[in-house]
Amino acid sequence: MKINTDEKKIQEFLTRGVENVYPSQQDFGRALRSGKQLTIYNGIDPTGPTLHIGHGVVLLKLRELQELGHKVILLIGDFTGMIGDPTDKTATRKKLTRKEVLANCKNYAKQAGKILDMKKVDLKYNSKWLGKLRAGDFLELGSEITVQRLLERDMFQKRMQEAKPVYLHEFIYPLLQGYDSVAMSVDAEIGGNDQTFNMLVGRDMMKNRKKEKFVLTTKLLVDPTGKKMGKSEGNMVTLLDAPEEMYGKVMSWPDTLMPVAFEICTRVPMDEIKNILAGDPRDAKMRLAREIVTLYYSADDAAKAEENFVKIFQKKEAPEEVEEVKIDSEKINILELLVETKLAASKGEARRLVEQGGVKVGDQIINDINEIVEISAEGVLIQKGKRHFVKVKS
Repeated sequence: MKINTDEKKIQEFLTRGVENVYPSQQDFGRALRSGKQLTIYNGIDPTGPTLHIGHGVVLLKLRELQELGHKVILLIGDFTGMIGDPTDKTATRKKLTRKEVLANCKNYAKQAGKILDMKKVDLKYNSKWLGKLRAGDFLELGSEITVQRLLERDMFQKRMQEAKPVYLHEFIYPLLQGYDSVAMSVDAEIGGNDQTFNMLVGRDMMKNRKKEKFVLTTKLLVDPTGKKMGKSEGNMVTLLDAPEEMYGKVMSWPDTLMPVAFEICTRVPMDEIKNILAGDPRDAKMRLAREIVTLYYSADDAAKAEENFVKIFQKKEAPEEVEEVKIDSEKINILELLVETKLAASKGEARRLVEQGGVKVGDQIINDINEIVEISAEGVLIQKGKRHFVKVKS
């Protein structure tokens, strides 16, 4: 395959949305300009069934590499996922079974295909080599990293100060992730900035084998408190969110997030982003939401999602297309109704929604958990929160 050494594209790859490059931007740049095809990977542990927009940030960088002609590996951590990466965790992760891990990653390739050309992606699973390590092999790997180095990790220091446990399997996680680079003999690894420690362990292990490994870390999408917006925090756009859901979630982001979100979550040219941000903030956020939905779906889906958003939130109208549910009763308790329409997973969740003022029947907010709702043949509109509507008919 012919390698693209276009200087503008290489500079875009090395700078846009990038936090750090190891050993340096200049060194990685020279390798990209050499005309040699590089093998570059990103690893994802299957801790849940959906990828999210944080993964999308790294996938966009891999897409740039594909367009430059380089070999991209998407590594599924089906072995490391059973252990759980301790990065940024103030408590031990729940260990997953192999069955749970395989179920979680079942649709990862399809989701990643929203950004990447999966025909040109080498999909690998790290159980292929990590699952075969014998005790002697593992002891040999253990000699490549010191306890002092592992203790540099902030989350371990914090846990020990708070008398919280640090388990040995968490301690050795970076060593196993580092060995992925060795097993695949890669030229570079890309990941979020929170993965710097793990990726640099892999770089050290490659250096021990007389090979350079470049590491590029991307900026993170963080909320106003500084927490990473991901599955664990419950405030992240997933790649399986419907266009309307995706659009609405982006519109709920704080204005302070817009500059970095445009930079790392879209492909809008940087010069154009400056002009967008200089205008009306609401228009800028609507453009951001539109760009993100277009990236993962299509321009038509984005236009429909925007129309739906304006109708619901700006004009305070119900969406044109609402799911209809038929029930046998003409009168039903509000909690039972929420469960039956699947607006709530349980009566306990339904109770919380009602008590928090998050449920409407027609135009009326329901605050009483004992409320009896009358259902007609024409139907009644039930609303949960800001974006969920169901029309119930008897």
